[in-house]
Amino acid sequence: MTYCVGLRLNRGLVFMSDTRTNAGVDDIATVKKMHSWHVEGDRVITLMTAGNLATTQALISVLDERSKVPEDRDPSILAVPTMFQVARLIGKTLKEVIQANSDTGQTAESAFNATLILGGQIKGMAPRLFMIYPEGNFIEAQNDTPFFQIGETKYGRPILVRAQDPTMSFEEAVRLLIVSFDSTIKANLSVGLPLDLMTYEADSLTLGMQKRFKRDDKYVRTISTGWGKALKKALDGLPDFTFNETQ
Repeated sequence: MTYCVGLRLNRGLVFMSDTRTNAGVDDIATVKKMHSWHVEGDRVITLMTAGNLATTQALISVLDERSKVPEDRDPSILAVPTMFQVARLIGKTLKEVIQANSDTGQTAESAFNATLILGGQIKGMAPRLFMIYPEGNFIEAQNDTPFFQIGETKYGRPILVRAQDPTMSFEEAVRLLIVSFDSTIKANLSVGLPLDLMTYEADSLTLGMQKRFKRDDKYVRTISTGWGKALKKALDGLPDFTFNETQ
């Protein structure tokens, strides 16, 4: 399983993904699920993947191959003029990869399916964030839905819904995302460290800060311990329930 989050802020975009993949309890590996392409001063594109590993690796390979010499390998995500068209192109490519590996054609329940989070910016336009489905269609983050999750989403979502704020700094957003990931990791063994992080500063048109939080990362341990204690303290501070026979 997987857990990835893309968050849209006034300042820019923040991406975080886990790296665990498993084909059973005795077959667990670490695989990178966050990939970026950029042309300095023109565009930055980041893609996170969840789903069938063969499908997502094939998709990334196709995108990489077409991006090496974009003028000779049309279509390329480094050549199309808008992030909307980047999303369309990646969605189309994903659908083609799934169909190529399926004898019966694409269905949402296909064993070869994958879901993606795409974010980035092209010069002269605002940063944009999309979620792309295995059918090839996609939706875009709006003010009412400023983040996307893929993979094992249910455990970390309540934290994001309650605490995300578009005015957050990158540092505050990273703290929030680590709490969301910690809650997911505690509840589901198929999601785990290391965690990959990338930030993108709006209008910079260059790759932002990138970091991998390893299994023994001190900051992650501090947040995990502190969040657990804070939850216990908050619970203890709530009014006690009483059995009142008159009610």
